[in-house]
Amino acid sequence: MRDVARRGLAVGFFDGVHLGHRAILERASAALTFTNHPLSLIAPEKAPRLLMSVDDRVAAIRECGVEKVTALDFTRELACMSAEDFAREYLADAAKDGVVYCGENWRFGRGGTGDAALLKSMGFSAEVVPYAVYGGERISSTRIRAALEAGRIEDANSMMGREWSVRGKVFRGKGLGAGLGYPTVNVRLVGLELRIPRGVYKVSVGGARAMANYGVAPTFGERAWDEPVLEMHFVDEPPRTFPGDEVSASFCRFVRPERKFASADELKAQIAADLSSL
Repeated sequence: MRDVARRGLAVGFFDGVHLGHRAILERASAALTFTNHPLSLIAPEKAPRLLMSVDDRVAAIRECGVEKVTALDFTRELACMSAEDFAREYLADAAKDGVVYCGENWRFGRGGTGDAALLKSMGFSAEVVPYAVYGGERISSTRIRAALEAGRIEDANSMMGREWSVRGKVFRGKGLGAGLGYPTVNVRLVGLELRIPRGVYKVSVGGARAMANYGVAPTFGERAWDEPVLEMHFVDEPPRTFPGDEVSASFCRFVRPERKFASADELKAQIAADLSSL
C-alpha cells in the first residue's frame, strides 16, 4: 500500500532503480527522470550502457509507490539551461508542497552547477538522501553494471534489491535443444546494452525456473546462431508462449561460460550437470 503521507519530488536518472534510488523514491509522491542519459548528448563516448529501458525504469519507479513519474527528453535546450532556470521550470510546481529529494551526487543545469545547496538558496526545501551500502561500499548503477558484465549476478541483484531482468521476443528455433532431449524457449533480447558474459545462467520467467544459455551455441558449427540468443530450458512448467510474444527473464546466477564441445553427446552431458546445480 502506498504511503499517503508522501509529499515532494524525487529527482535523478535512477538507472536500475537500485536500493540507493529506492531510499530516495520511497519518500516522494512524484519523480522526475530523463528518457535518455544526459551523457548520451553531452559526451556520447562517456555515456554508460544502461541497465534497463526507460519504460522498465518508469515502471520500477512506480512500483516504489511513486504516484506521478515524469520522464523528460534530455535535449540541447535542456543541456544549455541554467540550473536556476531548470529548477524554476521543472521542479517548482512538483515541489511546492513538499521536499526535493536527491542523491549526494545529483547535479543539474548547464555545467552541472545545480545541487541541493543551490535549491535551498532559491527557497526550495531540499534533502540529500545518504547512499545505500553493499559490501562496505556505496551502491551505484556503475557498480551494478560492472558486476553484471563480470557475471557477478548475485552481487548485482543484492544491490538492486531484486533480480536483474531483460526483455525479448520469442522466436521459433532450430529444434537442436529438443533433439538433445532439452527443448528450449528461444528469445532474442531487445535493447540489451550491457555486455554480459556469454554462458549458462539460472533464470526465471514468471516464477518458472530455467537453465539458459546466452550465446551462439558454437558446438553446432554452421548451425550456430549468428548473434547471441537466450535459449531457456525450463525445469518447471514453462510459460505458454508463441513466436512474437515478449517475455521478461530474471537472472539469478551465472553458472559457467559458453564453450564449444567436441560432440553433441558431450554437450548433452554438460547440460545434465548444469541442471543438477539448480
